[in-house]
Amino acid sequence: MNRPRLPRATDLAHAWVRERLRSGPGSGLAVVDATAGNGHDTLFLARLVDPEGRVFAYDVQAEAIETTRRRLEAAGLLERVRLRLASHEELGENGPVDVVMFNLGYFPGGDKKLITQVGSTLRALQAAVDGLNPGGLVTVVCYPAHPGGREEADAVLGWTRQLDPRRFRAMRCETLLVQGEPAPFLVGIERWGA
Repeated sequence: MNRPRLPRATDLAHAWVRERLRSGPGSGLAVVDATAGNGHDTLFLARLVDPEGRVFAYDVQAEAIETTRRRLEAAGLLERVRLRLASHEELGENGPVDVVMFNLGYFPGGDKKLITQVGSTLRALQAAVDGLNPGGLVTVVCYPAHPGGREEADAVLGWTRQLDPRRFRAMRCETLLVQGEPAPFLVGIERWGA
């Protein structure tokens, strides 16, 4: 019997972003993959924006940027993306954006000791909401099971609770029943005020 499965946190992030961009301002969207990794979110975003749109993808590891570049070239979408070998803290340099996606933790297939850090993640999140257009969306997939992941996830949730509710609305979505380890969860932040 083929049973439907519950969506993963990354599936939900994609669904939320797809819906936001479908109902968004139209052509010329500016979107950010704050943690390029293997390039899955970057490719997803490149497929959603039109040729006038801009995708900015950040990673501090050259291997992640190169993996993302190859993935985009294979899909014929490299021209829509500006790859940046830099910390996600620098994403505020892009000007106003419509969507920012974070997939925290480590580069799958890379050195698992190199993880996103609480301080830089919180600064990047602040830059993301500061540069978010009204109606824009930030998604953050947190991974509390790996070393350092719980502290980062807790810091993200604490930071989110400090947002001005007149300008932002935040939501947390998580799997409640897991086998053994804490499951990844998704935080979504939308800007609704000026």
